[in-house]
Amino acid sequence: MSRAVAPESTRRRHSEREADTVQRLVDATAEELEQNGYEGLTVRNVARRADMAPATAYTYFSSKDHLVAEVFWRRLDDLPAVRVDRRRTPAARVAAALHDVGALVTDEPRLAAACTRALVADDPDVRPLRERIGRIFHDRMATALDDDATPAMLRALDLAMSGALISAGTGHFPYDQMSDRMAEVAELVVRTR
Repeated sequence: MSRAVAPESTRRRHSEREADTVQRLVDATAEELEQNGYEGLTVRNVARRADMAPATAYTYFSSKDHLVAEVFWRRLDDLPAVRVDRRRTPAARVAAALHDVGALVTDEPRLAAACTRALVADDPDVRPLRERIGRIFHDRMATALDDDATPAMLRALDLAMSGALISAGTGHFPYDQMSDRMAEVAELVVRTR
């Protein structure tokens, strides 16, 4: 009986055993963030919490930013799929598609704040994760808009979503307001069609 292998990390493909090691590091990172925040997070502390040597952790992750980006990407990747309800307006469908993202950052504000810093890091191992995360946001909104989407509309919503994460992460508004703010933006963007 084989177990499902965890999602592939950005550095290389993993065997089942390696995937378990990566998952332990991901779990330990989330725990460290919850307890100590971004400032207290180190790869060494994550390795200790995962009960492994720091060298092992560095085999899989180049930095704390790489760890944080991986945790956030996995959380987003685990969100329920977007369901399109054509009885709702396009803006309401976008708001619904982003509701789970808003709930995630509200439930894990230390992860979300750390992610704000990690995703802008100049770490080559973070770049592919930044693209995956952006793709998840884009795909959720494109799916919600369905045939009502235009390329310009999606570009505007992509920019708004990135801006919302940065604004909440830098304290301009609380994470629990992110869904409502994105719903307002979606209403404006869709109305201009």
